[in-house]
Amino acid sequence: MPHHASPAIPLLIKGGRLIDPATGTDATLDVAIGADGRVDAIGPDLPELPDGRTIDASGLIVAPGLIDPHVHLREPGGEHKETIRSGTAAALAGGFTTVCCMPNTTPALDSPRVLADLAERCQRTAQCRVYPVAAGSIGRKGEQPAPIQALAAGGAVGISDDGDAIADPALMAHVLAQTAKANLAFMQHCQDPTITVGSSMHDGEVSTRLGLVGWPRHAEEVIIERDIALVEQTGCSYHVQHISSAGSVELVRAARARGLPVTAEASPHHLMLTHEACEGFNTLAKMNPPLREQSDVESIRQAVVEGVITVLATDHAPHAKHEKEQPFEDAPFGIIGLETALPLYAEALVHTGLIDWPRLIALLTVEPARLCRLERLGLGQLALGGPADITLIDADHRWTFEESQVAGRSANSPFLGRTMVGRAVASIVAGAERMDRLVAAR
Repeated sequence: MPHHASPAIPLLIKGGRLIDPATGTDATLDVAIGADGRVDAIGPDLPELPDGRTIDASGLIVAPGLIDPHVHLREPGGEHKETIRSGTAAALAGGFTTVCCMPNTTPALDSPRVLADLAERCQRTAQCRVYPVAAGSIGRKGEQPAPIQALAAGGAVGISDDGDAIADPALMAHVLAQTAKANLAFMQHCQDPTITVGSSMHDGEVSTRLGLVGWPRHAEEVIIERDIALVEQTGCSYHVQHISSAGSVELVRAARARGLPVTAEASPHHLMLTHEACEGFNTLAKMNPPLREQSDVESIRQAVVEGVITVLATDHAPHAKHEKEQPFEDAPFGIIGLETALPLYAEALVHTGLIDWPRLIALLTVEPARLCRLERLGLGQLALGGPADITLIDADHRWTFEESQVAGRSANSPFLGRTMVGRAVASIVAGAERMDRLVAAR
């Protein structure tokens, strides 16, 4: 879906560490961008551009524009939490030049007409590229299948009833078969609703102490187990969203070992936090799926190392302050994630020595591009003649995440006040600089 465009001028990015996992590039190289917003040249010591601008990227990582395949922009229907304009501004602030928006809007993204309305809204106000993930069932109610072929033709880059699992196995089998026919991935929110009635956090010692109804790991695992059996029947690409449990990791590992088209994503909060963050009834740590235990965190991190988890995604879920200030059981689930994802991923995975920067960049570029079928558009990589979507990263930049800096409309994050290392310092979309904090960072 086209983003709200601004004209590009010729741009030369000079002397950065170019990391492009799609081509295996990791070297000090320059990138020249034409006025058409496409990559003109990549190489050492490229000449200055007449009538252009030069960015000194020495000491910075130059990466393909980051892609987040799991974002809630809330528009239409939830504009008090976030809008397409504010959510895409948050994306750019975090270094993301492309986001895939989830269908749990009002109305749900379940018809070509609603997708056309979304495209028109994005054309007017989106600051970066936005692609829709459309609903698998009408109204996301899990009762009737959505017109998946028509949704794919209307621009959907994935199918999901995100926020709910499709509970009926017969309907799920039909939806997977249709999704496979459309050559898209089905992205599942893995939660058996019969197991989580009244649950608001992980089933463990903290929930017991707080007197809250626990949310067991097997509520996630039984859906994954069922769906893997359906994937064997349908051959559909199947993606586990925001994996939270060590048992879920085992199921995905086994499915992939058998050669099934199963992938999974990890979110920053499930790589960084445990259920202890909910102490004191802290609603900012109320997530779906919930924060679990240190053993789960370690299992998820290890799955990233092994390539069992191939995608990182924020599940950016904005909520207004008054909504999160309700009693714990009444407050909505979710956390914003776009602006802090990059440093949190780096803290969990790179600073711990588990993976290196090229692998982290792959998890944020070429891998989500594959998942959402965006490679055909040239996204997730830097190729000659391809779109000049680029993220500049200062891996050593220290900064503190303050509510006053939040670019989005909501600030529901347990990471407020935290000092982080690593930050996107420029986001370039189709050759146009859409976010630039280079001077402040250097």
